[in-house]
Amino acid sequence: MIITRTPFRISFFGGGTDYTSWSREHGGAVLATSIDKYCYLTVRHLPPFFGHRHRIVWSQVELTSSIEEIKHPAVRAILGEMNGQDDARGYEIHHDGDLPARAGLGSSSSFAVGLINAMHALNGRMVTKQDLAREAIRIEQDVLHENVGCQDQVTTAHGGFNRVEFHRNGDIDINPVILSRERLDRLQDSMLLVFTGVSRFASEVAAKQIENLSSRTNELTAMRQMVDEATSILASSADPVEPFGRLLNESWKLKRSLAAGVTTDRVDEIYDAALKGGAFGGKLLGAGGGGFMLFVVPEDKKQSVLTNLKGLVDVRFRFETGGSKVLYAERDGWNNGG
Repeated sequence: MIITRTPFRISFFGGGTDYTSWSREHGGAVLATSIDKYCYLTVRHLPPFFGHRHRIVWSQVELTSSIEEIKHPAVRAILGEMNGQDDARGYEIHHDGDLPARAGLGSSSSFAVGLINAMHALNGRMVTKQDLAREAIRIEQDVLHENVGCQDQVTTAHGGFNRVEFHRNGDIDINPVILSRERLDRLQDSMLLVFTGVSRFASEVAAKQIENLSSRTNELTAMRQMVDEATSILASSADPVEPFGRLLNESWKLKRSLAAGVTTDRVDEIYDAALKGGAFGGKLLGAGGGGFMLFVVPEDKKQSVLTNLKGLVDVRFRFETGGSKVLYAERDGWNNGG
C-alpha cells in the first residue's frame, strides 16, 4: 500500500504565461507557492477475491473489470499510461482532499502528480520531482488534452514559494524565493483565502483564454513583467504587504480581460466588498469563473473584510515546502493473477 500527500497551490503572478502555446513563443514566468492543504491518495493492488478488478473511490465509487471502463479521466489515463492497459493486477485507489476540487487551487494537477508518484512507488521506483512534474504535464496536456499550463504540476510536485521560469526551448527553472522568517510571516499573515461557493471546470474557462492568447499579447506581457515587480517588492527592505497587494489588484484587472467567463457578477461583488472592507487587492485563483479568492489585507482590516464578505468561509493556511511526498509505503504480497 502507498499513501501520497500532494499540496494544493496558490499562484500570485504570471498565470497564463505558462500555457505552452505562449511560453514556447514568448517565454513565461510565474510566482507561486504550495500551501499546507493537500490531496491524499491511497493506492494498492486489489486482492484477487472480488467480482471486480479495480475499485476507485473519489466523489463516486467505481467498481470495474478493466482500466478502460474507469470513469475518472486522470485515473484511467495514468493507469493506462503507466500500466499499459494491463488488467492482470487490480488496483484500489482512494482519494481524499482538504479542500474542494475545481476551485482554483490546482487540485487536478495535485491529483495527477500524487497518483503518478504513488504508481511509481507501488512499482518500486523513485522519481525526481522534476520528472514527476514533467510526466504530469505530459499526461494532462497530451493524453487527457486538458487546457492546462505547466505551473500547477511544477509547484505541486516541487513545493515551496518559487519563481518559475518557462523557457522557449521547453526548459523550466525553479528559483526559490528567499525571505527572512519575519518577512515571510508578515506576508503570509496578510493573506485571506475565501471560497466563493462556486466550483467550475477550469479547462472550459482556460480554453477561452488559450483561444485569445494571440490577441492578448500586451496583457500577458504585462502580467509576466509583474513577476519581476513582485520579486523586487519581496527583495526590498520595505514592508511588502501593501505594494504586493496593490500589484495583485493590477494583475486582477489584466486577468479579467483575458476572456469572457474569467469573472462573474458574483465574483465582482465579492471583490468589491473586500476592497471596501480595506483589502489592498486580490484575485480569483485559477482560470476563473469561481472557486477561491485571495486577498491581501492589513491585519487591522481583516475582520472588516470578513464582515463585508457576509459569512464566506475563509481558510487559514501557510506556505509549505515539501511538495508531493510518499508518506507510507509497504509492498503487498498479492499475486492477483499477474
